[in-house]
Amino acid sequence: MNTTSEMPSGPSVAPTSVRVDGARLWRSLMDLAQLGATPRGGVRRLALTDIDRQARDLVVGWLRETDAEIEVDAAGNIFATRHGRSDAAAVVLTGSHIDTQPSGGKFDGNYGVLAGLEVLRTLKDADIVTENPVGVAIWTNEEGSRFVPVMGGSGAFAGVFTLEHLLRQRDGDGITFGEALERIGYAGTAPVGKRRLDAYFEAHIEQGPVLEREDKVIGVVTGALGLRWYDCIWSGQDAHAGPTPMEARRDALRGASRMVEAVHALAVRHAPDGRGTVGFMHVGPNSRNVIPGLVKMTCDIRMTRISLPWTASSATPLRLSPMTFALNAPCNRSTTSQRRVSTLAASTRFAPRPEHLATRIARWSAAPAMTRSMLHAWRPLR
Repeated sequence: MNTTSEMPSGPSVAPTSVRVDGARLWRSLMDLAQLGATPRGGVRRLALTDIDRQARDLVVGWLRETDAEIEVDAAGNIFATRHGRSDAAAVVLTGSHIDTQPSGGKFDGNYGVLAGLEVLRTLKDADIVTENPVGVAIWTNEEGSRFVPVMGGSGAFAGVFTLEHLLRQRDGDGITFGEALERIGYAGTAPVGKRRLDAYFEAHIEQGPVLEREDKVIGVVTGALGLRWYDCIWSGQDAHAGPTPMEARRDALRGASRMVEAVHALAVRHAPDGRGTVGFMHVGPNSRNVIPGLVKMTCDIRMTRISLPWTASSATPLRLSPMTFALNAPCNRSTTSQRRVSTLAASTRFAPRPEHLATRIARWSAAPAMTRSMLHAWRPLR
């Protein structure tokens, strides 16, 4: 992106003398953080909720003040574009997201959006006209904490999945993505994708402890961890905690707990880049004096090298990453002797096209049940 200070009127400004206003950026971050603020200094602002609408309205108002043109596409993605000398030129885009995790922070995503806002503010203050248009994007449901798939708006924009697929997804209360989008007034009319981009930049906090531990101020991203999400359902049998002998129990939670430890151990074996997390678990019937008969849980598996999932036509995985291949093994072993059909579907978060996502249905041979419970569904959340 080239910048110039040659304007029809106004003082000449050397590009090297232009600096963003750090104090103004900080104030904007703190103002935005008030929407969904939690008692311990965090932020809870789930995608497409009323508080998310308030945050969108606030940031869009700030972006309009920079003379940016605002567009909203059918996935709810927001694009603020400041005109350049050649509006026919491709846009130089930056941005991130302003939705958060249930226990999110002030800076994750928000910094990327507001840093872009501060660039537009600075360009306006200095009367600088850029050669290319410069824009800021706010992606919808990037966190994936309310709706799956994660990176929903940007994924639809990039063509990883279709808009129709995204709009059909439901949250825990049965509300579809499309219904929530309409409700908050951000179901736009601009097409999803098909924007001419010269470049895309995203400033982001680290989210981890490494830079602080190494006493570094800034780092350069050299790659991203490939990601697969799995939804696991363990089926046992509800029974009374008192009269049911230990040897007669089919405790779904005990089987699930072993999987939790297996996921952790798997990631440790693939250090330093392996990651394994069980972040969600629902135990049924969730009564203190009843043996759990049903457990729903998720597994988040990440590694630097990840490849295509299982194919419907092959009995062996195609270039399946070592971590996901290893994770399949305990699923195989934990099928009960009832010879029930089990399902396995592995989805790659960074697959370039949805047709690369495949499902393999396999009838596994009888094996001793892990704690006499059964993992009867093993599928991705996507």
